[in-house]
Amino acid sequence: MRFLLCLPLLAAAEPLTYECRFAETAPKIDGDLSDAAWEKIAWTSDFTDIRGKDQPAPRFRTRAKMLWTADGLHVAAEMEEPHVWGTLTEKNAIIFHDNDFEIFLDPDGDTLNYYEFEINALGTIWELTLDKPYSKGGNAVHGTNLPGLKSAVKIDGTLNNASDTDTGWSVEIFLPWKDLARHTGKLPSPPKSGDTWRINFSRVQWKHLVKDGKYVRVPAHGAKIPDGDHPEDNWVWSPQGVINMHVPEQWGRLVFVK
Repeated sequence: MRFLLCLPLLAAAEPLTYECRFAETAPKIDGDLSDAAWEKIAWTSDFTDIRGKDQPAPRFRTRAKMLWTADGLHVAAEMEEPHVWGTLTEKNAIIFHDNDFEIFLDPDGDTLNYYEFEINALGTIWELTLDKPYSKGGNAVHGTNLPGLKSAVKIDGTLNNASDTDTGWSVEIFLPWKDLARHTGKLPSPPKSGDTWRINFSRVQWKHLVKDGKYVRVPAHGAKIPDGDHPEDNWVWSPQGVINMHVPEQWGRLVFVK
């Protein structure tokens, strides 16, 4: 469990809005964002600290873009990173124990039955569904939630090589409408042009040391972290106003347009 710091919202800003364009042709899911399908698709604003823009600016740039097709929602993200590393290789491990990229999706905005996806630089994923936020007694169902989901990572540099400097990594995720239908409540899946869903993105970034030529996370995996302490950086698209991604009412608005 993560992001359960029980503090008041820090004057959270109005959730951001992104216009998601329809595309007749879907991009290939390979992590390479040079695909022609992405060329005219706008980026989100750069990610900020999870608490808001009045906090220190992220050390590295993160941004995302989205498009939709007849078959599903496509998400792409680009992460600046001079040292790309990852350790977790087991599907549905707790991926935020590595640096990662995350999607939170609550189409109907009722804060119930929402979907979470996480991926690290190795391409290892974690899917889960929450019946309601943890702060309201929610329970997470872990495991494969979207059978038709596809994802891929591309490294601009060398993975797990501490002897050089990298540029970053990018990800692509495809979320099929037929699988998302279980999360949309009374909203249709696929959506109609003009429909608005609720979504947010998070990037978890840990500091590291290099020992014997290998990256070592700080604090190390398995180290006990005191309750309320957050040694990792949390950068998001639409600020939450608190170190807690599980406040769905603060997630951004995704407007489908043709």
